[in-house]
Amino acid sequence: MSRFFLVLTGGIGGAKLCLGLQRILPAESLRIAVNVGDDFEHLGLRICPDLDTTIYTLGGLANTEFGWGRRDETWTFMKVLENLGGESWFRLGDGDLALHVERTRRLLRGETLSYIMSDVASRLGVRCEVFPVSDDILSTVVVTAGGELEFQDYFVRCRCVPVISGLRFRGAERAGLAEPVVAALDSPDLGGIIIAPSNPYLSIDPILAVPQMRSRLERRQVPAIAVTPIIGGAAVKGPAAKIMKELGIEVSAGSIVEHYRGLIDGFVLDSRDAPLAEHIDIEVRICDTLMNTLEDRDRVARTVAEFGRQLRR
Repeated sequence: MSRFFLVLTGGIGGAKLCLGLQRILPAESLRIAVNVGDDFEHLGLRICPDLDTTIYTLGGLANTEFGWGRRDETWTFMKVLENLGGESWFRLGDGDLALHVERTRRLLRGETLSYIMSDVASRLGVRCEVFPVSDDILSTVVVTAGGELEFQDYFVRCRCVPVISGLRFRGAERAGLAEPVVAALDSPDLGGIIIAPSNPYLSIDPILAVPQMRSRLERRQVPAIAVTPIIGGAAVKGPAAKIMKELGIEVSAGSIVEHYRGLIDGFVLDSRDAPLAEHIDIEVRICDTLMNTLEDRDRVARTVAEFGRQLRR
């Protein structure tokens, strides 16, 4: 069997890189472990935003206008729910709703989240393996001056407005790695680990909060690289830069390198930040990391894959 990369990801930026990697690599050369820190129960259903965004993106079903949900969506359910006075702050399209209902049904039947999502990915035409980092409940909690907020309350209901003073990951200390993640990390064919350009604090830190994941990365026998989510002192998308400022962290690619200190051997830096390379004490590869088009995604994916192979040699 050929060597494969294991990608740690969450959110839209990570999904873009994963799509590029799926397009340029053989199916067996890519496995993807996704954040579950923003999963929650809503309307009695298990909602898994990062998993669904990743799978919709890889299956060619993503709503590129919103950045979440399915394309060509309809909204009858939400309109009726609003008329009934139900909670409508978290938007669920009709097609998207079917996935939440079926996932919840299968979870209640005793199936694991990783088994369900692997099956869903296959049914939706995803060519590579996609699975949650853990089958256990792990929830991101946002600490603010006004108290603690559940992640979706902060991210969606409050639109990331509250000032963050800290983050914690409830249940992480008891969470284990999902079986497909263990299999990937234990495989002699693992060729490298890639940390996607996802929000380090909201998408990657919940993954690293699983004790086995951090310890495995610290003892890694293969190269690990991270792709910058910060370009020119700003986040490409989302609240990463806002969070860094509120936590007293300089908004720069160099801060991301420090955040992953001891966990990575290489860093992909955006060409706009090329002068920072001389201040980074691990291997650096420079490229244009903006991924606005499919061609952009392919270009960045090729750079990342070639960098990983170079470090392995």
